[in-house]
Amino acid sequence: MPNAAKIEKTDVVLIGAGIMSATLGTLLRQLEPDWSISVFERLDAAAAESSDPWNNAGTGHSALCELNYSPANADGSVDVSKAVDINERFQVSRQFWASAVDSGVLENPSTFINPIPHVSFVHGADNVDYLRKRYEALAPHPLFRGMEYIDNPDEFAARLPLMARGRDFSDPIALNWTDGGTDIDFGSLTKQLLAYIGQSGGEIAFGTEVRDLRKQADGSWNVTVRNLRTYKSRVINAKFVFVGAGGGALPLLQKAGIKEAKGFGGFPISGQFLRSTNPELIAAHDAKVYGKAAVGAPPMSVPHLDTRVINGRKGLLFGPYAGWTPKFLKDGSNADLFKSIKPNNIGSLVGVGLTELGLTKYLITELLKSQNGKVGVLEEFMPKADGRDWELITAGQRVQVIRRKGAGGVLEFGTAVISAEDGTIAGLLGASPGASTCVTAMLDVMQRCFPKEYAGWTPQLQQLIPSLGQKLSENQALFSEVWDWTNKSLALTEASSLVQA
Repeated sequence: MPNAAKIEKTDVVLIGAGIMSATLGTLLRQLEPDWSISVFERLDAAAAESSDPWNNAGTGHSALCELNYSPANADGSVDVSKAVDINERFQVSRQFWASAVDSGVLENPSTFINPIPHVSFVHGADNVDYLRKRYEALAPHPLFRGMEYIDNPDEFAARLPLMARGRDFSDPIALNWTDGGTDIDFGSLTKQLLAYIGQSGGEIAFGTEVRDLRKQADGSWNVTVRNLRTYKSRVINAKFVFVGAGGGALPLLQKAGIKEAKGFGGFPISGQFLRSTNPELIAAHDAKVYGKAAVGAPPMSVPHLDTRVINGRKGLLFGPYAGWTPKFLKDGSNADLFKSIKPNNIGSLVGVGLTELGLTKYLITELLKSQNGKVGVLEEFMPKADGRDWELITAGQRVQVIRRKGAGGVLEFGTAVISAEDGTIAGLLGASPGASTCVTAMLDVMQRCFPKEYAGWTPQLQQLIPSLGQKLSENQALFSEVWDWTNKSLALTEASSLVQA
């Protein structure tokens, strides 16, 4: 290891070149332009893991169509509280991106965000009844204005011709349809934000792996990194460290030894999608259509027939199909899960193993599915699906949070910010809604880790995010104002010129 005289110094180290690090780095650069920032990424490109556009759904999770955010209660009513909360958080992201476009931090918005209807789809009498109640609960809400309820087969066929072909409409169908949804290429967005950090003086180091994190007596951190091409190591002393390494975050937080990470575990779930290779199918579908998750399936496995816009080209995918691997990263090691097992979290892991038998059964069923079996699932959405029109691709790896609860643990499917008591290090664990609510998550990190500075930052943050500190769901006039502004700045009111994949 280099001696103390050779230790480099920086204000901020960001581990991982994904959407979280890119967002936090951009915010800090705008608020504190004199702070030095270093980003370290073990892969050779930005957004190559969870933020890659083919490794996630790119839905812009705003709870417009994801039914797992609006569950049915025991009495048959629908609980929309989580849907409202997710939508509130997504509106914060929209405002930040619109401000970044207005200031030139981000380029032409169509390179990363495009308008696309968000649609919930169900069939069967009981599910249709649920979706009608969901519509009745959400449609009057300011954040969900414009939502439509559709149960007419002719209207269904007019809007979703691929899904109508060959369908037996004696089985009732229903849709919740919202035109105000978006498709987001988080890969492009991440790369543009990182480019801004680099152009404004930040260090962006690819092919560089963080090997060690050591707390110093003054509260700073010595971060040991190794260049994976030259195998040369460096030690960087940082006042603040953010671990935005996706599935790799938990092992690094464990390595840092902070007490706040104790008891946490991770459960890796991999995924696959069917991607259409038929230009006619791609052209015939123009919506993100989400159904209901299978019994025992994790929320991230909600099936969807999904229009994508990547590099200006329109595509179509269906999935995801859940799988399992002990890797914490798509490009990780088969030893990742086993290395993460520590004396302080083994009780959490065992507890989840005993209580999540339904998930285990679901994963085994998914793993045993053949290619024809996967196409069979697609037929629920497209009765005339032909396997020859689709190719199977491997999606991103997700590590679900296992949190200590009593003597055991509980599996969580959201995102969790972990920060040290002194605010010198923080990290993000979990998956969906993840990227879509990245700005809210990073504001949470900033409030926790920079409490003294945050008060002084607030006026500038309110310029970037006009609704900061307020609930748009309780201020319809403000919501209308920021909605119109973000639609204009992000060019969401104009039809995009897209080339089919």
